[in-house]
Amino acid sequence: MSDVNEIMTSDPLTVSVNTQATKVRSLLREDGFRAIPVVSNNRLEGIITRGDIMNISATKSNIDARGVMEHPKVISTPDMDVLDLGQKLLRADTVQAPIVESTDNMHLVGIVSVVDILRKLLYNGAKPHNEIIGEITTENVITCNFDDPISKVWDLMDETGFSGLPVLKNKKLIGIITRKDIINSGHIRIGRESGEIKRSIKVEKIMKTPPLVTTPQNNIAKVAQMMVEYDIGRLPVVENPVYVKKEPNRVIKADLNGIVTREDILWSYLR
Repeated sequence: MSDVNEIMTSDPLTVSVNTQATKVRSLLREDGFRAIPVVSNNRLEGIITRGDIMNISATKSNIDARGVMEHPKVISTPDMDVLDLGQKLLRADTVQAPIVESTDNMHLVGIVSVVDILRKLLYNGAKPHNEIIGEITTENVITCNFDDPISKVWDLMDETGFSGLPVLKNKKLIGIITRKDIINSGHIRIGRESGEIKRSIKVEKIMKTPPLVTTPQNNIAKVAQMMVEYDIGRLPVVENPVYVKKEPNRVIKADLNGIVTREDILWSYLR
């Protein structure tokens, strides 16, 4: 198809190994990044994701990036084929890969995300192997309630690995909440050392509503375009939607049928 260097973001935002973790958290919150590479003299040392940064408390300012970072699940070079990288990301269950000049020197030159690959496929007019969303929908979705405390939601995310959960009220979908929402709210800090929760508010205070949704009959390419346009990682799949006037993809409430993720969409293109 093409090489990674055609779609990578060059000179990405990075932090050094001794950057305070609270500073990294601020960067994730303010700039909306899903992950930030950690470097030492521009040599890739690790990566910090939203999930990693939730495991520190506001008061533990002595922790640096070295103490929070993880080893990247996937590392690419600029000459790797885009489709090969996409498959590696999906198999590793991760959404971004640092790009290094070579695996010998590990000099960081860029970063590529799942959305970059999906955008490239759409731009090239690629066709998915499935036709409608119902064919790739995951049912039996983990959900939360509008009046659940944020601490409970984070526990669910931590236990399941899901970065976003549909929000229900009276068994109807009314919103969605993500790790990004929790980080941006500033209302919760979970201490890795003590497990202490400083404070916790209800889901309804920070959830996204009205949520963007899709139906099982919707075309996969159309939903892929929506995910790229809005830069979102998942969409509730619904029945009996009550749409917001003048916003046909958002609902006031609906029956939750399942969920489809950007990774599900990408798999349909790569199989």
